[in-house]
Order: sequence, then structure tokens, then C-alpha cells
Amino acid sequence: MIYYLKRIISAIFTLFIIATLTFFMMRAIPGGPFTRERTLDPVIEARLLAQYNLDAPLMEQYFDYMNDLIHFDLGPSFQYKGYTVNDFIRVGFPISAKIGAIATLAIIIVGIPIGIISALKQNKPIDYTVMVLATLGVTIPSFIIATLYIYIFGYKLNWVPAGGMGDSPLYYIGPVIALSGYSLSFVARLTRSSMLEVIQQDYIRTARANGLSEFKVMGKHALKNGLIPVVTYIGPMIAAILTGSFVVEYVFGIAGIGERFVTSVTARDYTTVVGVTVFYAAFYIVMVLLVDIAYSFIDPRIKMGKKSGD
Repeated sequence: MIYYLKRIISAIFTLFIIATLTFFMMRAIPGGPFTRERTLDPVIEARLLAQYNLDAPLMEQYFDYMNDLIHFDLGPSFQYKGYTVNDFIRVGFPISAKIGAIATLAIIIVGIPIGIISALKQNKPIDYTVMVLATLGVTIPSFIIATLYIYIFGYKLNWVPAGGMGDSPLYYIGPVIALSGYSLSFVARLTRSSMLEVIQQDYIRTARANGLSEFKVMGKHALKNGLIPVVTYIGPMIAAILTGSFVVEYVFGIAGIGERFVTSVTARDYTTVVGVTVFYAAFYIVMVLLVDIAYSFIDPRIKMGKKSGD
């Protein structure tokens, strides 16, 4: 219980630091949310600054913002009149999360099994094939995958929609492939290397010598310990994927929070940038905490809050 309390306090402090740094870094960028290619009338600009309290001293703006943040009020958007950052997250997060959930399932369902198969078939043709494909998946950036997918299957072949989001499953294929490409390849490689290390341990040889079936040796002993490094990666990965990819959503024109974040940075929409950053950080921290809890179920020898050897 004390361990979890410490983690919660640490998480709150981390979020405070992230919000503070993002707030001041955005204010340090030249220009402002009402800077346009054509200069606004000074009177209109002054009224806009006063309306959003941007003409107040910087520290006063900071304390006002932190007070609102404590009450889960992320403030209004300077770029989209009549919308708040809470509105963007409430509308955009389900879209990002839906695509991310499908991508996460694909990563787990495909990545882990092919990593296990590759380890069991080490130095066989299937192992070489998996490693070549996994290497390509890790090295090719997601925006390249997204762009090629749209160009080939959207424009040239006209098999799928070129962008946007609709009710048809065809809209999800491209974003899911682009979003899951790197992580699926990384999980496959990580699972393979972890399983290879585990199956060479003495207790695996002992289990086989005692006459246990290969299925029990792999399922009960090797797999449980081999998945620990994979779970370590999957937790933060889920947080990143469920909250969307800035680049993937921007390329496909998906109105998730990732796409909003990109446009807000270029428009110097202070509150949206800080609010989405804090939301991302909070989600990430929660997922890391859940990974720590999952350790105790995967391997009971791991004690929460204790160092090895205690």
C-alpha cells in the first residue's frame, strides 16, 4: 500500500513538472496564439489578449492555469473559437483510442506468437524470414508506411479510402498498419530474444529432464518468464498507441487528439498544447503503474517495492 501511495505522489509531482515546463516553453516561443500572417488591428489584438488573460504578468497566468488544471479544467482553445481543450480530448480521444486498441490487439496477437515461433525455430528459414520483416518494420518510419499506403492503395489502386475516418472497416486498415508497424516488429524481436535466453536456462533443461512435455515446459515455465521484458515494453506502448500518433493521424487526416496536437503547436495554441501534453503524461504514468502490478501476476517472485535479494 505504501508503495502505491509513493507512486501516486511521484506521478502527481511528475505531472506538475511536465505542466510547468510545457507552459513556460510555449510562452518562450516567439509570437503568440493571435499572431497571423496579416497583423491584426492593435485594438482587436489587445481585446483578445485581455479576454484570455494573456495580457497579465506571466506568473499570474501560470498560477491561474495551474489552479484550473487542479480542477481538471484545461482551458479554452485559442485556435478554435467556442471549443475547450476538454472538448478536444472528449471528442478526439475515443477516435484515437479505437484505432489504437485495434493496433494494440494486432501487435499482441501477431507479434508475440511470431516471436515465440521464431525462437523455437532458431536459425531456420521461418526465423530468418521473421527477423528480416521485423527489421524492416523497425527501421521504416510510420509516416513512410502511411504515405506509401495512401499512394498505392488509395490513389493508384483505389481499393481503400485515401484518408479521413468513416464507418467502414476499410478506413482503419491503413492507420492500424502504420501505427502498429514499429511496435509489432519490436515486440516480435523482443519476444524472440527473451525466449531464446529463457529456454537456455538450467531450470528449463531440468524440467525437460524430468519428463515434462514440451508444451508444459514452454507454457508453464519458459513463456511466463520470457514475457516479462515484453510486458515492460507493452505497458508504455499501449499508452502511446491508444492516445494516437501525431504523424499517422495527421497524414490520414484523422481528427484525433494527435492531429489536434500537431495543428495546435504550429498555431501556438498554448492551452491545447499544455493540456494534451498533461493528458498524454497522465495516461502514460497510469499504464506504467499497471505494468508494475502485472509483474506480480506474471512472476510471483517479483515483489512490489522490494529490491532483488531483499
